[in-house]
Amino acid sequence: MLGVYFESEKEVLIFCEKLFQRDKNIELHWKHQEEWGILLQIESEIHDCKFVNVMAKLMAEVFIGHRLGNMIKDIIKKKYYFSDYEEIKRIHEITNWILSGNNAESFLHLERTERDHPKDLLEGLFLNHIKDTDTIHYDSIVKFGLKEFRNEMIDYVGLAIDEYKREEEHQAFINSLRTYISQKDPGIPVIHILQGSSFSFYSEDGEVLSKMDLQTLMQKEPLYLFGLDETEMNLSPLIAMAPEKVKIYGDDPAEPKTLTVINVFQEKAEFQPTREFPFYNMKNQ
Repeated sequence: MLGVYFESEKEVLIFCEKLFQRDKNIELHWKHQEEWGILLQIESEIHDCKFVNVMAKLMAEVFIGHRLGNMIKDIIKKKYYFSDYEEIKRIHEITNWILSGNNAESFLHLERTERDHPKDLLEGLFLNHIKDTDTIHYDSIVKFGLKEFRNEMIDYVGLAIDEYKREEEHQAFINSLRTYISQKDPGIPVIHILQGSSFSFYSEDGEVLSKMDLQTLMQKEPLYLFGLDETEMNLSPLIAMAPEKVKIYGDDPAEPKTLTVINVFQEKAEFQPTREFPFYNMKNQ
């Protein structure tokens, strides 16, 4: 029989639920004790080695679900000295996004550490503390046995702060372009854009604008003020043209350079599916 102490009734309930999901025949008994909180007594027919690994995994899951958020916020405030609520909230969100590894970009952040995923480290730390013992104090492990994991989280929060600063810089860049566009005399009435590895630009009557056409327009604008130059052939031409309306056609409204254009031109920008592009016949001639 294995005895596990928890201080939080909510955490012990979640832990029991996860155990039952793994083994419907497991026997659990619990009682409140003044000194150590809730004692959970566990009887299982699962082989000892496998059972200990399951226990470590479930304890890690309980920690991630109920303690990790507070640990991350504590690191943001006490290690990196952020105090603004919105900044802490955003950095926390980015940290969770990096840890999720749900898309290629967050995987890149994980790969930069050249280490195993933090969840694997957490499970390993719990395993080291619970093997070869009949009595486990979950909260003692959390308070005194996860220093290595906390140090790992400090690194990940640092990555999140770097990403947050890049977001701020990008937003400042977007705001400067919005201001410039709003103060500039309107240029052409409408420009049509087809998505691709690089945008294709079409005038109101369907004429495609050549690279030379675009560069001629860009040479008349102080694009260097925004860190743009004549080699940037997606956003720079639009800043130079300052169209009253930007119509973008494609199949991916979340494509990065498309999002940038939409963020800059806001209500002046409109995204439509490729099938709505009005100049297909002229394009294919």
